[in-house]
Amino acid sequence: MIYKMRCFARNRDIRVQLLKCIFTLMICLILTACMVGPDYQEPKKQVMDHWMTNHTTVKQSAFKNVVWWKSFHDPVLTKLIELGYQNNLSLQSAGIRVLQSRAQLAQSVGELFPQQQAIVGNYTYNRIGQSSLESLLPPSFDTAALGFSLNWELDFWGKYRRAIRSNDAVFLASFAAFDNALVTLIADIGNTYIQIRTDESKIKVTQENIGVQEIALKIARARFGAGQTSLVDVEQAQTEYSETQAALPPLVTDLARQKDMLAVLLGTTPDKINALLSPTKGIPISPNTVGISIPKEMLARRPDITEARMQAIAQSESIGAIKANLYPAFSLVGTFLLTSNTINGSSISDILNWSNRSITAGPTLNLPILNYGQITNAVRVQDAAFQQSLFNYMNVVLKAQQEVQDNITQFIQAKKSIRYLTQSSNAAMKTFKLTMIRYKEGETDFTPVLNAEQQLLRVQTSLISAEGNAPNSLVQLYRSLGGGWEMRYGNDIVPDNTKKTMAQRTNWGTLLESKNHFPPQTEAQKSHQLNSPVW
Repeated sequence: MIYKMRCFARNRDIRVQLLKCIFTLMICLILTACMVGPDYQEPKKQVMDHWMTNHTTVKQSAFKNVVWWKSFHDPVLTKLIELGYQNNLSLQSAGIRVLQSRAQLAQSVGELFPQQQAIVGNYTYNRIGQSSLESLLPPSFDTAALGFSLNWELDFWGKYRRAIRSNDAVFLASFAAFDNALVTLIADIGNTYIQIRTDESKIKVTQENIGVQEIALKIARARFGAGQTSLVDVEQAQTEYSETQAALPPLVTDLARQKDMLAVLLGTTPDKINALLSPTKGIPISPNTVGISIPKEMLARRPDITEARMQAIAQSESIGAIKANLYPAFSLVGTFLLTSNTINGSSISDILNWSNRSITAGPTLNLPILNYGQITNAVRVQDAAFQQSLFNYMNVVLKAQQEVQDNITQFIQAKKSIRYLTQSSNAAMKTFKLTMIRYKEGETDFTPVLNAEQQLLRVQTSLISAEGNAPNSLVQLYRSLGGGWEMRYGNDIVPDNTKKTMAQRTNWGTLLESKNHFPPQTEAQKSHQLNSPVW
């Protein structure tokens, strides 16, 4: 008996020492853990040294006019942009996507900790039929168990850390997407507002020409009634007059359509737009000179480029997260139970006795063998997706430079067109007045008057279009430079009323706080975001 006790004690000491060795080995594995998969490498991008412009209208200097819409000195435009920033639903949806990606990041951080934890319990009625156990156990008895279990897969190969990095890049990409949505919104409001003012000016000029042509028609009728001219003059005057009248409905239709578009951008209904557009100062006048940054500075400013870069980083990290499945998975599993039964006079109520505890704990190893090919191909899928995201990133950089260069050219040429068309419009007005005088005095037929009317309307309409194209091209230039997202400074990306509604519907913990919606500014903040759970 004494010998058996010594053997049991010796075996117990061996088991304890073995567990200690295993535990020490696991700690060493954690401390020396590596991350499989490639680390992101910035691709080589083609970037211009300077923009192709030698015109004094556009100067290459530091981009300081981030609130560019105020350079038009139009308080109505400024008010509309502020309303759009506060109420646009697409922008608010982009803000919610930032919250969504932040929650996904927090979810992936939780994978660093025990992945499965559960409180377990059961109460079982057992009945044994005729068998060899009848001599050992009663024909029926009850058993009960209460405890907890956990399973913790150690992140030895970086599967979870790669996933965290990937989701962190997705979060940063969603934030850049919000900034890009803001840049787009501001530019869309600016372009729509300018088009509204352009349509209003075209309608005004068309109505003025209708009035002038109506006078010419009356003169032609009077001269025909006096026998001084033929009916041809009257019909020509009537044709031109009716044709100009027919040009008015499409302008009115486009004006209404632009106002309806503006209503959506402002997050309101069309019936409220007219009140917001008052008073009018006509088509906004663009400044004579514009300062723009050099290409490298532009690339650093544009949020869509940042978004494309972060998407590439996220895809790169996903390769390692999938590749880690090719290697053995080390886990710590454990179960603690308090048990009891009704055998041999025992009671279920004895379950709380400490002597009825049952503990199992130890490491496990999971090595994929038969699904090796499946995982390998999954890695290849991620690598191909990463290469696509790299090409997309580099293409966004090229397209950004194309957009800026196109808008520089368009703005310069639009300013030139205004100058030339202004001269042409003045000349057309003088020509029309002279031909009308000559027609009244009977020195010519109606044909010169008809030509002068057509020329005047055409030139005046072209001038208004050019006056609208210049500020529109400037708005597009500012959009391509990534200007305007700084408007969010000092504000959260999600309105307070929306956060209040979401908090009433779901327990968001601290994720609705403004500090969790913005990229970390320090290494300490970044480390906390990537390693600390959010409850």
